[in-house]
Amino acid sequence: MQKNYFLGKLLSLVALSLILILLGSLLGSAGASWALGNSDQTILLDIRLPRSLGAYLAGALLGLAGGIAQSLFRNPLADPYLLGSASGALLGVGSVLCFAYLGNSWLELIGLNGGAFIGALLGVLASLLLAGGYQSSLRLLLSGVVISVILGAANSLFTFIRPDLFQSIQSFMLGNTTLLSWSGVSVMSFVLCVCLLITLFISPSLDALALGENTARTLGLPLDQLRLVLIGILALTTGCAVAQTGLVAFVGLAAPHLVRKLSGGRQRIQLLFSCLGGGILLLSSDLIARTIFAPIEIPVGIVTAVLGGFYLLVLLRQSPFRGRS
Repeated sequence: MQKNYFLGKLLSLVALSLILILLGSLLGSAGASWALGNSDQTILLDIRLPRSLGAYLAGALLGLAGGIAQSLFRNPLADPYLLGSASGALLGVGSVLCFAYLGNSWLELIGLNGGAFIGALLGVLASLLLAGGYQSSLRLLLSGVVISVILGAANSLFTFIRPDLFQSIQSFMLGNTTLLSWSGVSVMSFVLCVCLLITLFISPSLDALALGENTARTLGLPLDQLRLVLIGILALTTGCAVAQTGLVAFVGLAAPHLVRKLSGGRQRIQLLFSCLGGGILLLSSDLIARTIFAPIEIPVGIVTAVLGGFYLLVLLRQSPFRGRS
């Protein structure tokens, strides 16, 4: 009975995902295209379909990363950007924009996407080095906060030195799905498949970790190796998504919350549903961003921030601890 319940919820999320991808292929800031002519087919197949698939895959990566972060730190407020990946990606973009202008050809070859991806990975690596490894979740969490502040200050220095780059960096900070292409879809599909399969394989260990570190050690789980794998997946999924869409807020934080009641507390189902929920949330936000003020498109990160902030406000109002001192 319970298995049929989870299967029904899974099929519902998949069906909703397919409907949103179809809508994303048809709707845009310039109106709907119904593939009646060659120009409409070009818009549908070369612009809107890869954009819709890319937005969904980026949201799925962030949803998966958010679910992993909340499981790893056993904190419902943990998000994919917790270990310095966001500030690292932003610094990577700022570095490419600043130094490529000076004639460094190898930075031009890396590009903004490559700079963001490398910066995100380096941000997580810096957090690991500052924490002295991955043996303590608390030290790792605090190190992520410190690294985020330091790299954020470095990025502010870039914008101070080169104020003409502020608009480009701000566009990255607010999230951008307009430049998604089939190459980006291919990269994100590969990373998502590999990371999701590994995560689902080790999900029984996450169920034990949710009971507490002492209980997990009593059960004989290799906690250090488990943390290392989870941090690696977290860095890879976050870096891949950020490199393609910029810093999209709240998706990795809100998606696991939205599907938590559907999972029944099982980590395997929770992470799978978080993945689907993140894709649905980001693609829905992208549809709103490109149509609500058409023909003007607003950054998708603004929409996700508004929706995520409103959802967390509702969650706070419903909290059983509201009003306690």
